[in-house]
Amino acid sequence: MDRKSIIILVLSVLVIFSWPIVTTKIWPPKPIPGYKATNNVALATNNQALATNQPSISANTNAGAAVTPPANAGTPEQTLVVTSDQARYTFTSRGGGIKQIELLNYPETVDCHKKSTETNLATLNRSAMLPVLGLGGSPALQGDDIYQLEKTANGVIARKQLPDGLVVEKEFEAQSNFLMNATVRLRNTGNQNIAIPSQEIAAGTATPMGPLDDGHLVGVRWYNGTGDEGLDTTWFANKTLGCIPGTPRELYSAGANNVRWVAAQNQFFALALMPVDPAAQIVARKISLPAPSREIIASTPKVNLNPMGLQAAVVYGATNLPPNQVVERKFAIFSGPKENRTLERLALQYKNDIDRIMGYTGFFGFFAKALLWSMNGIHSLVPSYAFAIIAITVIIKSLFWPLTAASTRSMKRMQELQPQMKALQEKYKADPVKMNKKLMEFMKENKVSPLGGCLPMVLQVPVFFGFYRMIQSAIELRGAPFLWACDLSRPDTIFVLPGLNFPVNPLPLIMGATMLWQARLTPPSPGMDPAQQKIMRYMPLMFLFILYNFSAGLTLYWTVQNLLTIAQMKLTKAKSTKAPAGPAPGMPPKKRNG
Repeated sequence: MDRKSIIILVLSVLVIFSWPIVTTKIWPPKPIPGYKATNNVALATNNQALATNQPSISANTNAGAAVTPPANAGTPEQTLVVTSDQARYTFTSRGGGIKQIELLNYPETVDCHKKSTETNLATLNRSAMLPVLGLGGSPALQGDDIYQLEKTANGVIARKQLPDGLVVEKEFEAQSNFLMNATVRLRNTGNQNIAIPSQEIAAGTATPMGPLDDGHLVGVRWYNGTGDEGLDTTWFANKTLGCIPGTPRELYSAGANNVRWVAAQNQFFALALMPVDPAAQIVARKISLPAPSREIIASTPKVNLNPMGLQAAVVYGATNLPPNQVVERKFAIFSGPKENRTLERLALQYKNDIDRIMGYTGFFGFFAKALLWSMNGIHSLVPSYAFAIIAITVIIKSLFWPLTAASTRSMKRMQELQPQMKALQEKYKADPVKMNKKLMEFMKENKVSPLGGCLPMVLQVPVFFGFYRMIQSAIELRGAPFLWACDLSRPDTIFVLPGLNFPVNPLPLIMGATMLWQARLTPPSPGMDPAQQKIMRYMPLMFLFILYNFSAGLTLYWTVQNLLTIAQMKLTKAKSTKAPAGPAPGMPPKKRNG
């Protein structure tokens, strides 16, 4: 490769990776107005239109209203803890809901060095402004927002009496499979009708998992009975092409009396609220979470100094409540790992496709689900998930082996035919149409195709993206080891270069080396300029930079595939025999010597 090509390639890589940093420096993100880390929030809505019997939602939801100081700030907080086989639920009197859920069998972070004494559990809704099933929408529904908590055999009852005779009661009962049943009742104990404004019932807040989680996989997803929709923090940033700043969005609102479930989730865990009767709308807001303590900042490199969360709620319409009548809303709450087998069982139980939380929808989702099913099936026969990934890679490569072998032979044959093809191009260069016709006739006569080298790669693209999507959310790989990699769901960093703060990840380096080796063994495409050929040989370096900080499971898959492809290319080359090429159409046959 000449010096000019190397300079262009290096500058392109530098621009790609420095562009987000440069744009952030030039156009720093605007702070979210009005949000503070408090225990209460004013969820103001326009309640001018109050319906009788039929639910209605005001189109003027004032989501940008600033959070007001909590009326209960000086009241001591009462908490009750309920523990099931899989989770520990902490209830709070401030809002009368679930303050946080700790998952007993899952640590907050995977400790690769086994030196930490940290015993923190994976926790959902931690540091959120609202408890799960916190009730908002109007001060008339909140008052001082202090509830009386009463422990029952399998759960908790939270009650609050409002001055107008309205009693709010929330009943929680722990179940198996990371489930909790809940009921919210609004009871009129007075002698007059009570105009109940539209209500927001908190579904939970998606938060990063631990101080090292940068939160880019924090999101909210909801289901309308036929399809699902998801959003993350980038939706609220509203940047053009992902980097040019725009006007930040403050509220996401959707639904038309068809909200079947809402999930606040991060990479591996989800908190999902499933109404028995569909809710009218879903709303979501981006909020600032409390910054980590000085002790955590001092002891934890690369700590997330500005954690953000996504707060979700379901909305019910305004109504009139006659004396001695009750409005009752029932929910099932799932708070646990995003394990596809568990979610599929729940989807069958509730008939609501809750397994869509995994994101295995669309074209690539089909491959992701099939690969996850295959990986779990193979893991039941082999000792580790790393060996399962290797086995899947071998199986996939075996399926594509005949096509790849034919492609390799075709590309090698194309390389051998280069002199005749160049002679044709030179002879008919004044007539491009005739030149292309003669080239196609020549390739057909010699049984080669210009698409032969690309077809296997194109067919494997869905498998690669399916693998990427599967590995990104499969909790089975969280903490799964392989050689020096202690967690296949994260980069296999063995140490960080001091001073440079640069992680050393061996698997991507090995992957890059195998890609360069493979590129050198691959015959160049016919008619490609020599300078372009050299650039294509070093193009794998771009993939090395792109995939350097991807999960070890993905780079393991790609590395094994590269090694199998190299082995196949060498076997095909050893078995192939050089057949004489026929003369090019319109060209005289070669004269034989002697």
